[in-house]
Amino acid sequence: MASEQLRIYLKGNCLGRKKAIKSPELEQTMGVSGNELRRQVNRLRRQKVPICSGAEGYFYARNAGEIYATIHSLKVMIVGLEQAVDGLEAAMENFGEVQDGAGVDG
Repeated sequence: MASEQLRIYLKGNCLGRKKAIKSPELEQTMGVSGNELRRQVNRLRRQKVPICSGAEGYFYARNAGEIYATIHSLKVMIVGLEQAVDGLEAAMENFGEVQDGAGVDG
């Protein structure tokens, strides 16, 4: 399973922020696209595997502080995404389609 291979690789080779690996290198090493790498990282995190990330790249957490820093970064991203959604919802007013799910195909 690809996610398990990623967990094993990061834990064995990228333990701690100082041993982080940049996404392009990790993509090449794992033989996956950037989108697939992000999906696998997300899947592992939901399974309580401490995969962290930052400007340095991806890494397996060495301590709780590294996990906390990644959590903080993710929360900042959430705020930015919420602001983007708010802006797009406000932009819909220009189209007269201010309904939940207007124009959305499922």
